[in-house]
This record gives sequence, C-alpha cells and structure tokens, in this order.
Amino acid sequence: MLTLLKSFLDTLEAEKGYSRHTITAYKKDLSDYIRYLETKSETVSENSEKELLTDETFLILVRNNYKMIVRDYIAYLAGTGIKKSSTARKLSALKSFFNNLVRSKAIEVNPADMVPMPKLPRKIPDFLTVDDIFFLLDSIESDSLFGKRNLAIIETFYSTGIRLSEMAALNFDDIDFERQFIKISSGKGDKDRIVPVGERALQAILQYRHTLGYRFAPLFLNKNLTRLSTRSMGRILDNIVKACSLRIHVSPHTLRHSFATHMLDAGADLRGIQEILGHASLSTTQIYTHVTIDKLMEVYDKAHPRS
Repeated sequence: MLTLLKSFLDTLEAEKGYSRHTITAYKKDLSDYIRYLETKSETVSENSEKELLTDETFLILVRNNYKMIVRDYIAYLAGTGIKKSSTARKLSALKSFFNNLVRSKAIEVNPADMVPMPKLPRKIPDFLTVDDIFFLLDSIESDSLFGKRNLAIIETFYSTGIRLSEMAALNFDDIDFERQFIKISSGKGDKDRIVPVGERALQAILQYRHTLGYRFAPLFLNKNLTRLSTRSMGRILDNIVKACSLRIHVSPHTLRHSFATHMLDAGADLRGIQEILGHASLSTTQIYTHVTIDKLMEVYDKAHPRS
C-alpha cells in the first residue's frame, strides 16, 4: 500500500472517527484505483513486468496528468458496466483522498473535482405493509428461549428502525425500560443518539432476558452465550420469513424502511424520523416520503368532491 494511502486511512480513523466498515470500503475503492493506474503506467521493469507505483511516481503521475487521471478512470468504470451508484462511491472516495493530498500540499489541484458525480436514479426503498409486518411478527413462535429471542429482535427492529450493526452492538444496559428508550452508538464519529422503543418490543426483550438471565451484557446472544453477530441476525430473519411463507424478500433494512414509511404515513415529523434513524442529512430521510397506494387512495377519497 502507498504510504500516502495508509496515512489517509489513518486520518479517517483517528481524526474523523469513521467506522472500520467505512475505512475498509475506502481502502478497497482507492486500492482498485491505484491498481488501475499501475496497469496504465508506462514504467516497465527489466523483466517487462509493470512496476508498482511508489508515493513519488504516483504524485508525478497525478501532477503531469491531473486533467485526465480521474476522468479516464471513470470512463473505464463505465465500460465495465458497474452500477452508477458504485461509480459514485468510488469517485467520492477519490475526491476525499485527493483533498487530503491538497491539504498536505502534496499536490496543488484535486483532479477528481473536475469530474461530475454521475446522476443516480432516486430509488424508493422496499418496505412491507402494516399487515405484512403484523403477519410476520405473529408467525414467530415464542415458546422456547430462542423463539423469545427472535421475537424480541424483530419487534425491536420494527419498533425502532435502527440499523443491523446497531442492533447487534446493543447491550442490556443500553435500554431504559422506565422511560422507554434505547441509547444507540452508531460508530460514526462516536455520535450517540436516543431512540424511542415501543411497549411490545420492551415486553418481548424482558420476556427473553427473564428466561435467559440478566448476567450477560450483550442484549442478544447465540447458543454459545456470546454476542449474536449481524450475519446470524440476518439468517434468523430469513428463516422466519421462509417459515411464514411471506413471498417477499425481507432484510433487516426492509424493516428499517418499513418503520420509517409507516411512521411518516401516520403523520410523524420528517425531522423527528431523521433523528431516530440517525441520518446526518435530511435529504437522506426524504427518500421515505413516498406515499403508499393505500394512503394515496385514502387522501383521494376524503378530498375529491366526486370520489
């Protein structure tokens, strides 16, 4: 790895508090770009193999070809057929990396600033109807310890709209049962937030932990009595969906989308939903302002004089 790249990744972790997952994504995208440059480099070693770029040769390449060094790469990506969203993510990583080099005075101009972001279609998130959610929850058999655990997990997902990674990181002490909220640590800059949680989810958690015992810190445990992983939670949801014959793909993120959609359909404030979901920007939350057909017909029937 280039020292320049390693230094940038260290900055993301130490100064900006980015999560390990985000840093890994940056590392992959930027390493892919550097490998692309190495295949295009005219520097050839004695055995006719391409030489790996060094910090020095990389900076020379950038300075001498700053007008096209990113533009050519984006054109190459377009030719591979990858999604525009993936191209946008890679370009965003390049903009951040080169901005870091400009701030350190390693280069004078950010070549990625000359390339516009690809226009992305605004995709409406997948979500379940209220009836589908109730059907899913009612299908969970909660007679056993793991049944109680699984019900508590899905109830909490739908009650709070938190992310899968946030759910897996929960500890029992993060829940205030009296005031009915959960403290969430997102891992993004160590920004904690308070999320309301409903009575049904709280009761499901208490029934699960009463059966399990209260001596364990992690909220949801596996059969070895250690913290349940995100992958295991995903598999649990998959099995529940298959068992109830719900012919829809349902992921933990689908439950998050369903939570936001149902709250907004019921009249919740957009900024309040933004705070609960932990979105840094209101524009991210606005993807949930789509209107369901049922809601649209309800408004139409009430408002149109000849309905």
